[in-house]
Amino acid sequence: MTASAAPQPLVSRTATALKGTARVPGDKSISHRSLMLGALAVGETEIHGLLEGEDVLRTAAAMRQLGGEAERGADGVWRARGRGIGGLREAPEVLDLGNAGTGTRLLMGLVAPYDFVTFFTGDASLRSRPMARVSEPLSRMGARIVSRAGGRPPLAVIGTGEPMPITYKLPVASAQVKSAILLAGLNTPGITTVIEPEPTRDHTELMLKGFGATLKVEQTTEGRAVSLTGQPEIFGRKIVVPGDPSSAAFPLAAALIVPGSDIRLPNIGLNPHRIGLIETLLEMGADIAIENRREEAGEPVGDLRVRHGALKGVTVPAERAPSMIDEYPILSVVAAFAEGETKMEGLAELRVKESDRLSAMAQGLAACGVKVVEGQDSLTVTGGKAPAGGVRIAVKLDHRIGMSFLVLGMAAKKPVEIDDAEAIGTSFPGFVDLMNGLGGMVTKTNR
Repeated sequence: MTASAAPQPLVSRTATALKGTARVPGDKSISHRSLMLGALAVGETEIHGLLEGEDVLRTAAAMRQLGGEAERGADGVWRARGRGIGGLREAPEVLDLGNAGTGTRLLMGLVAPYDFVTFFTGDASLRSRPMARVSEPLSRMGARIVSRAGGRPPLAVIGTGEPMPITYKLPVASAQVKSAILLAGLNTPGITTVIEPEPTRDHTELMLKGFGATLKVEQTTEGRAVSLTGQPEIFGRKIVVPGDPSSAAFPLAAALIVPGSDIRLPNIGLNPHRIGLIETLLEMGADIAIENRREEAGEPVGDLRVRHGALKGVTVPAERAPSMIDEYPILSVVAAFAEGETKMEGLAELRVKESDRLSAMAQGLAACGVKVVEGQDSLTVTGGKAPAGGVRIAVKLDHRIGMSFLVLGMAAKKPVEIDDAEAIGTSFPGFVDLMNGLGGMVTKTNR
């Protein structure tokens, strides 16, 4: 939120049964990568269903500054025209990525092998987030990164005209760090390899192959190794962006906790590295049916039918975290309605998101009357009855915290208010209209 923007508080009240069909926005991860690779490919890339949230629009603006073309046509289709690998130019202005942590980390990798300097900044939330995990491997490839303490933006990536391929084992499973290294490897001679201890979302690998890059994935004793042959010629293509499973998580969760609900969510991405939440909810007894399974642009897709029903607490193992790291806030809301105890483990990564999501959810749930125990990297929620609600939550510019508590308010005994909804537009434009269209009661307040 800019200094001059007024807060946008919202309140969510107890809803009757949610009914109907809702189309969630396009996948944010795939949208970011489509614009970046489209600006490097030879020819035109057509992108259907691009997420037009603030985060992705910031990436589109950044690619234009770096010399690519990315524009929305009158038909709603985005078209990117590339300059070829090695064809980016120095941005004339500072790249302001707003709240887009994914866009920042991936773009840092993209510009690292170029012999120019790129400056990055963002909003207050982004400027508090550490980028050192990305800076360290990019430095090994020859780039220099100058930042504030802790690797926080504003920062400068001083690119190298002689990038070196590396083999890098991720100290912590992170799709963003993996992707940044692979994007740097595109303009680096030789073979760049990333080894991940736990598999993370593989949109970058699938998309690189789709554009024509030479990529090898194999399982080694150290983990899953992804090797990219640098300086390929990649070509524009048509991309159909599926519905974002992280966005679908909110209406899905609402249907599970609001009695009598029965909704459909068509065209949802079902990448195996993104469906940890669905797997967990099914273990909890959720009534979720996956229909019309198919593949679009190399990504598995399906339609979800979700109905309210009884839920039970489970233990979510740490190794599942990479496949659902963004969904723990909304899972903790569902856990508040499930009978018994739900323990979520391996959540340290939540402390370095848009906010400290682990503490934010623990404090917010407790304020709503839910029994919760916050560990250093775990969260335990004891549910079984509707939370009291009747509180105002400070979301700290974090869209997922805001949406999670608005969902909770749909089934709590008293309304739940959030202090500022502006950040929701970064990933889920139209969230309020979509939820209210299903039967929710989310409205503005006068505070």
